[in-house]
Amino acid sequence: MGTKIPVVCVYTKSKRNNAKKYIKVFENILADDLVSTTKRKPLLPYEYEILEIGIGESFFDIYKKKHKI
Repeated sequence: MGTKIPVVCVYTKSKRNNAKKYIKVFENILADDLVSTTKRKPLLPYEYEILEIGIGESFFDIYKKKHKI
């Protein structure tokens, strides 16, 4: 099996409206693994709020510009 397409995720560490936003690129995972709630060790802690998820490297520049990160 070949390499998987990178998954770009924008998230915050709290539920506040003005919380700082973070962007992270995950390599060699599926997007379903990122949003799964049944994993014993999640890739992002359950307390974090995921704002957007994109599949492909191009989403990194799009989300960085959109969320002013």
